Amino acid sequence: MRIGLVASLLLLTATVPAAAQVSISINIGSYPNFTAVPGYPVYYAPDVSANYFFYNGLYWVYQDDNWYSSSWYNGPWDAVGPMYVPIYVLQVPVRYYRRPPQYFRGWQQDQSPRWNDHWGRDWAQHRPDWDRPRHNANSAPAPLPDYQRRYSGKDYPRADQQQVIRQQNYHYVQPTHATTRAPPQQAVQPQQAQQPQRAQQPQRAQRMPTAPTPEQPSPRAAHGPGSAGVGAATRNSPDSTHQPDQTHRNNQPEQNDQQRNTDHKRD
Repeated sequence: MRIGLVASLLLLTATVPAAAQVSISINIGSYPNFTAVPGYPVYYAPDVSANYFFYNGLYWVYQDDNWYSSSWYNGPWDAVGPMYVPIYVLQVPVRYYRRPPQYFRGWQQDQSPRWNDHWGRDWAQHRPDWDRPRHNANSAPAPLPDYQRRYSGKDYPRADQQQVIRQQNYHYVQPTHATTRAPPQQAVQPQQAQQPQRAQQPQRAQRMPTAPTPEQPSPRAAHGPGSAGVGAATRNSPDSTHQPDQTHRNNQPEQNDQQRNTDHKRD
């Protein structure tokens, strides 16, 4: 079955940050067949003449250097900025792009496109992990919404009907690791929250030595309140230096008697 692809882009008047709302009509005769990309939780449509993928419950199309996503296989589509395309979609090797752009030429078929070379240094600085292996890369892909096979041609639902039909038939819950990347300004908030704590550390270090611990009393406290009276008690004690004076006075009569006896013998 030959499937033709006709795409037209219509910008809406409303502007939404990080993902401008657009509508793309892709005329596909019926629900396409999907094949899993080896090693990635992503499907691609080999029979569709477009860079057409399915990941995490959404369809993804890369056309004219823009990414689009939709919850239904034939749109309507929303434009997704390069900063917010899921990592697994960006990592799909070049060989699975059915309509690769000119700048893909010369790139290795079994490697991811060189998005860092194409989108520039600013994009690469905000998405530094886009080409790194993920620990859950071998996880099972999201189930395909096969219920949409019943809707094609004139039976294809309008945008206001699609959400109701999807809620009734598709109950897949997106895992946390599969969500798109948050804006770069939100990634630095934990670091900003830690800065006040680092600024307070020197203040705590300065306050700690000011108060002496109970195990280290001050020199004045070591002598006790009676330290000033120790010298006074020594001076007033009977065993102090005044005692030899008293002994000298007690021995004076004996010395006088001996002197008189000596004088008497001479006479």
